[in-house]
Amino acid sequence: MFSFDPYHVLLATAGLAIIVSYWSPRFISGREPAASALLVIGGFAAFAWVPGMPDAINPVESPRIWEKAAEICVILGLFGTGLRIDRLVGRDLWKPTFRLLVIAMPLTILALALVGWQAAGMTLAGALLLGAVLSPTDPVLAGEVQVGRPTEGGEHQVQFALTTEAGLNDGLAFPFVHLGILIATAGALSVGLFTEWALRDVFYRVIVGAAGGAAVGWLLGKSLFDWPEGNALSKTQTGVVAFAGVILAYGLTELIEGYGFIAAFVAGLVLRREESENDFHQRLHDFSQSIEHTLTALLLVALGAALPSLWPYLGWPEAIVAVALIFVVRPVAAWFALSGLGLRWRARAVMAFYGVRGIGSIYYLAYAGHHVELVNEGALWATIAFTIVVSTLVHGLTAGLAVERVIEEK
Repeated sequence: MFSFDPYHVLLATAGLAIIVSYWSPRFISGREPAASALLVIGGFAAFAWVPGMPDAINPVESPRIWEKAAEICVILGLFGTGLRIDRLVGRDLWKPTFRLLVIAMPLTILALALVGWQAAGMTLAGALLLGAVLSPTDPVLAGEVQVGRPTEGGEHQVQFALTTEAGLNDGLAFPFVHLGILIATAGALSVGLFTEWALRDVFYRVIVGAAGGAAVGWLLGKSLFDWPEGNALSKTQTGVVAFAGVILAYGLTELIEGYGFIAAFVAGLVLRREESENDFHQRLHDFSQSIEHTLTALLLVALGAALPSLWPYLGWPEAIVAVALIFVVRPVAAWFALSGLGLRWRARAVMAFYGVRGIGSIYYLAYAGHHVELVNEGALWATIAFTIVVSTLVHGLTAGLAVERVIEEK
């Protein structure tokens, strides 16, 4: 007699959902499909009828597995993002990135915290955590607004700004996540707590993250291209070095209490400077991107499958937070931050609007849920999930065309 093992049903259903998500758009357009939204929808459609499946992967009940899966996705995405950037020096090249990180991101956190506190009735710690979790743009899902593969060249100012912003703000959001956790644990924010947070979670961990990533990136570059002379590892076809390099940078930095996300991005940046025109960088990038895309597809399908278990927590306040972030908070904050830089209207608008949300937000909330008991955890997960669904639909289906038009104006 045949029997249906739930595990095998899970594998078959996930595989079918991923294939259909990448295959079906080919009937509509010849463009490379932005499959993120379809993966979430496919996961929901495929698993909604499987008994007990949404509850089995409920992130509120089992945040640890979501944390670890999202962590691997993000560090691979950050490393690959660093590898893609062909140039680091240029007149006013980093000004938009700096403005987006130093002005737009804190404004986004503050605005979301106020909306979560006033509109959604969250606690101060929960509202701050909401702002921190949703503030970073995503290096994994924002491929269509970022620069191309290593050595391809032709990097537009808009692509460079959105790529470097996504590469750095995942790590820079971590201090605010830690602040939310500290307030949730202590029950209030004191001068001593704030001072400890600023010294440890902001200055020390950011600096160590950047230094650790730079050191590992330099050592990895020497090992690949220079040591031993005449027998360089880069002459091989293996891409596993990319995965080994990023987990080395991340793991070592985390061991000394630095931010591994910053280390992963900086390691990619520094490694890219070694033999910068060597096509081995493309092989490293493509290998890491293949793993990243595979894990991302599985996570998005799982998110779609988990949506029914999050519906009870989703009300109008949570939906308002998501819509406000995508259509008001991020665009307005970034538009303001980019003022005075002499950017063309369309370029400034694309930089402001295309702040894609995704896997990084899943990681941060799962991390917080694992380390502290959150009062508003169900509402937080519902808000994050709804935000990702809206972002993948709105940004994913329009980003390619919007960036193409900006580049044509060059």
